[in-house]
Order: sequence, then C-alpha cells, then structure tokens
Amino acid sequence: MGFSPSQLIPLVDEGLGNTAYLLALGDGRALAVDVSRDLRAVRRTAEQRGLAIAFTADTHLHADYLSGSPQLAHEVGATVIASAAGRREYPHTALRDDDEIDLGGLTLRAMTTPGHTAEHLSFLLLDGDTPLGVFTGGSLIVGAAARTDLVSPKETVPLARAQHASLQRLGRLPDEVGVWPTHGAGSFCSAPPGAERTSTIGAEKRTNPLLQIDDPEIFARRLIEGLGSYPTYFSRLPEINRQGPGIVSAEQPLRRVQLDAAITAGAMVVDVRPVLDFARRHVTGAVSIPLRPQFATWLGWVVPASQPFVVVRNPEQDPEEIVWQSLKIGHENLLGEIVDGWHNSWSTIDVIGPAHVGHTPILDVRQTTEYHDGHVPGARHVELGHLPDADLSDEPLVVMCGHGERAATAASLLRRTGHRHVAILSGGPDDWSRITRLPLERDR
Repeated sequence: MGFSPSQLIPLVDEGLGNTAYLLALGDGRALAVDVSRDLRAVRRTAEQRGLAIAFTADTHLHADYLSGSPQLAHEVGATVIASAAGRREYPHTALRDDDEIDLGGLTLRAMTTPGHTAEHLSFLLLDGDTPLGVFTGGSLIVGAAARTDLVSPKETVPLARAQHASLQRLGRLPDEVGVWPTHGAGSFCSAPPGAERTSTIGAEKRTNPLLQIDDPEIFARRLIEGLGSYPTYFSRLPEINRQGPGIVSAEQPLRRVQLDAAITAGAMVVDVRPVLDFARRHVTGAVSIPLRPQFATWLGWVVPASQPFVVVRNPEQDPEEIVWQSLKIGHENLLGEIVDGWHNSWSTIDVIGPAHVGHTPILDVRQTTEYHDGHVPGARHVELGHLPDADLSDEPLVVMCGHGERAATAASLLRRTGHRHVAILSGGPDDWSRITRLPLERDR
C-alpha cells in the first residue's frame, strides 16, 4: 500500500511538551502512540477522521503522565503494544527486539533503545521492506536525547551510555526515515527549545550534536551535565503505568463542595484563576496555580498526590480541563469546586510592577537555566519546585518568574507557611530591565 504523510497526525500537549500520534492505517483503523490518560484530543481527532483505534503503543513507562492505553483497550478494545521488558501487569502484546506487528498493510517493528528508561522501545514503521519513520519516544528527539536520570541515581550513567548506543543504532537507519519523538520543547524529560517536533534521520545526523559524539563516555558526560530538575511526581508514575492506571469515566464532572466541608476533609484549596483575580481576593491559605497548559505540571509538583484538594475557578474557566489535567498526572483526590461560602475567609496579596520594587529583596523562582540566562542583579534564586525546602526568613520579598504565574504559586506557598510580607512581581526579568533601563546579570 502507499503511505502518505497525511496519515500521521501529531497531537501536541503544549503543557507537558509532548507529542502523541494517531496513525491512519488506510482501512478505517488507526494506531495511537504514547497517548496520555487525557484522551479528549485523540477521541475528537479519530471521530473527525472516521477512524477506529485498533492499536495503541507505548514506547516506555512514562514518568510525566499516565498512559491512556489501558483506557483505550477498555473503551474500544484496542490492542496494547509495549515492551516485554516493562513487565506491565495488564493485558498487552509484549514485544522484544525485532518483533513485528502486522497493522494490515503496514508493519510495526520493535527496536530496543534503552537509555531514557531501561525497557524503552522505538517502533519502526515499514511499508513492506521500506522503512517510513520511527516512533522514538524518549530516545532520539529533535536536536537532543531525553534524560536518563529518572530511574535512579545509580542508573543515570549506565543509562546514558545505553542512550548513546540507542542513538547510534537509530542513526544507521536511512536518512529519509522520519523521526517521530514523544518528548519535545517544553518537556521536563529534556528537550532543547525549538518549534520543530519531528525530523528525519538525515536531518538529525547533520544537526543533532549528540549524534556527532562517538565516545560513549563523552556522550554520557555531555548528556548528564545539561540536566536540570524535574517534577517530583515523576518518581511515582512509572510504577503506576506498569501496573496499569485505573479506568475512569469519560464524563468527569466537577461537583460543588462547600468550604467548611472541604476543610473538614483536610483539603487544600487550589485557586486556578488568573494571577490578578487571585491577588485581589482569595481563600486564606489557598495555593495559586493558574489554569493554563502547564497547570498539570505545577499541580503535580507542589500538591502531593495523596492530598485532597478543591479548586476555585472563574465561571468561564473550563471545569473539564481542570479535571483531565489533574487525572493525566494521577491526581485523583480532586473533591470538587468551591462556588460560594469562602468570601467570609479571604485574603489579598500585592502585585507590583518592576518600577515599584525599590530595594525590596527579589526571590526568583524560575528554573536554574532560566536564571543563569539572565536575572535581576542580587536576586536570590530558589526554584519553585524546591521552595518548600528553602530556608527563608519572614522578611519582605518580591517574588518573580518569567511572567507572573509561577511567582503567584510561590507567593501563595510562602503565605501558607507564615511569610506575611510577600508581593508578586508582574512580568519577568526582561520587563524589569526594559522599565528600569538596567542590565540583567548573566552567568553564561
């Protein structure tokens, strides 16, 4: 059969920086690859294209989201394809190196490519004997390779060496073969910035610096030295994905909860409204995590999965989005939303512009790489994810990030732990430099 590039439909999760794929097989059926538990886009796209999802494949035991494959198997009877080495505890077709699956004209061949995880598979798509493209998951990604430190510290270097071998193996495929990674720009699984999320073997051989390194030890050092922090919830999701995420209803309403009932249940209040709305008036003790594509990441990082929580939202904010972003990272203790009754216990927080900072100390809560790329001179740096462990005295502070959302989260966390004199900076370091006409400090 002939293959058209239009048969491959990328589905980008901008918040997690990932791409799932829906591959039309040419007979009304489809293959889904690395889909998350939030299947709304997958379902919508399949329905629009008149496709029935017959197969669903996972390249590895994901750390950044719960797999949607068990859900697809339950809902539509899709065959789950995954690595035998992953020892998944739910029904699936377990593949080893060079095993093949007949997709009905096209063939999917397993390629063992350990590195990002120990049991990682890439899936080579063939039309007869002709390789068309390879779903590389967290092995070869555009301009880089995914991190190898998510399994355990003692495995980081051995997996980095394995990642080198995996990239070399993928690099021996024909230049015209498509490279279809899961992780892309914005992923904490490590990817450089850039708009491109797919590539070809030839393009990567020309432009990917990691493919230019022949020595596995040099490769390992280069890969590991660029790794930053990652969300704490990454440590628990691979095992849930191995056991199989629980099946959830496609309909997930956000029920109403009274504040006093939420407090009795020991719930944390998560305010998903925009920063200025939160600052003007919010439930005393609430944590601000504005609803945006990155909501799931910061919810998973600052709210323990075991912690019951309720949300406060504006009427125009989509309750379904809140629910599914929570569920795709395994946060299932969402009790509902508070719609009234909280106005008797509320607080405010100041939001100030760069011109009004004065001599107040600045706390920069961006990631380390962002901070080094340019920060306000003298600003103290603590990543938002590490803030609960930071030793900060109750002195006046202006909290800043790149735009204001993470600063609001940080300020609300500080308020919860007794820091009274905290303000949120509107904007980021570039705004501060532009308005004050002072240069940023750069560490590289």
